Amino acid sequence: MNKNKKTVVIIGAGPAGLACAYELIKNSEIQPIIIEKLPCVGGLSRTVYKNGSGVDIGGHRLHTSDEYIKSIWFQFLKKQNAPAIDDLFCQRELNFSKDGANPNEVDDVMMIRRRFSSIIYNSKFFPYPLKFELSTFLNLGLITSFKAGLSYIKSMIFKRKEVTLEDFMVNRFGYVLYSIFFKDYTKKVWGLDASELSCEWGHQRIRKLSLFKTILNSIVSKFKFIKLKKETSLIDEFYYPKYGCSQLWDLMAKYIIDNGGQIYYNCEFAGFNYQNNRILSVKCKENNGLIKDINANYIVSTIPINELITGIDAPLNIKQEALNLPYRDYILVSFYTNKFNLKNKTDYKTINDITPDCWIYLQERDAIAARIQIMNNWSPYLVNDFRNNYLISLEYFANENDDFWQKTDDEIIEIAKMEAQKYDLFKQENVIESFIVREKKAYPTYFGSYKNINEIKKYISKYDNLYLAGRNGQHQYNNMDEAMISGINVAREIIKR
Repeated sequence: MNKNKKTVVIIGAGPAGLACAYELIKNSEIQPIIIEKLPCVGGLSRTVYKNGSGVDIGGHRLHTSDEYIKSIWFQFLKKQNAPAIDDLFCQRELNFSKDGANPNEVDDVMMIRRRFSSIIYNSKFFPYPLKFELSTFLNLGLITSFKAGLSYIKSMIFKRKEVTLEDFMVNRFGYVLYSIFFKDYTKKVWGLDASELSCEWGHQRIRKLSLFKTILNSIVSKFKFIKLKKETSLIDEFYYPKYGCSQLWDLMAKYIIDNGGQIYYNCEFAGFNYQNNRILSVKCKENNGLIKDINANYIVSTIPINELITGIDAPLNIKQEALNLPYRDYILVSFYTNKFNLKNKTDYKTINDITPDCWIYLQERDAIAARIQIMNNWSPYLVNDFRNNYLISLEYFANENDDFWQKTDDEIIEIAKMEAQKYDLFKQENVIESFIVREKKAYPTYFGSYKNINEIKKYISKYDNLYLAGRNGQHQYNNMDEAMISGINVAREIIKR
């Protein structure tokens, strides 16, 4: 550690923490030190590799309107300028820029992928986002379609006061479409009905999305010569690293270390040493159980607030509210298989004619899984022997104290196998290998003591050298680029001081 430099200790090596360190490293008078409880970087956006294949925790489309974030991505990964191996195999006709790199010749490539997603509802497939074409109306049924239209018109005339997430959704889609495509799925993901969740989720995640914009996008997409700026939920393409999101985070981590920063792995936050309203050092618990102190001029926390508060001497009411902040936990069950049954119903060519979907949302009421993820369509380079095999994941949402979370890994894998067979993804005998990833506090949620989040943050802000950044650090369900921006903004504030 350089004693002549100011030290910034960053708690957590996810997108926000790495982006913060990246921005700080530009200043020769500041040394960033990241402490990370895992043996790797990437946090909630990391890729898990198993026997030559890789799967993202939740899948992460890289898409942003922020040019500075793009410049960071393309500093480490060159934009794809030639067809990927699956493009060549399927003889897809695609347009690429002249600058960049060929993914079949270079590893550090940011691929350009087509975005396909579907919804399974009532045993029928719907495109996501919805496309207003004949097949959609036939799948819904003409009577339901008519009711949905009337319901939407009613929602346009009689606006609800937006207090809950249900109010937010009904105002933008009408009650009929909300009840079909949002109500049950929301409860599955968040564990609560949308009428019990704050409308802030909608304003943060999909504030500009509505049925009108979905219809407009559906119409405009038929005319290639018309170009409109699209909301993130409606994009047709996205960027994705050749070997998964961790490829980007690993390159950023190397850059930080090569330029004087430090990253301590397997090092868990254990509290602070402070005097009055200023933190003097951060306590870090290593794998061997020993606690070491890291002196700090400034601290940036990207960990969940209910973990951060354990290291702060806060009043009982503040500490209790922070400890009770709600989160949703996540379980990813992945299967490496030799068969995948969902066939392609589009004009977009795919290997073995499988569906081109990256995600399929399970809206069926009796389904426990919320989403199906098909890694072959994210990047063929992530799937070992991608021409003959498949990496398919089922995503589950739970709370760590509920019955589903308490099941053993083997029990959950068996449930996922039965669901995969039920929805005709593959048969149990097609499974070559399976594995499970559990992620606590994957999604900060908006109910209960969340109503006091501003009071909690106000108390934390009394420490004038402590900053919050990232999804969990701010308790906001941010996208990856927004998490990075929050880390960069904090770094710029520190540089100014």
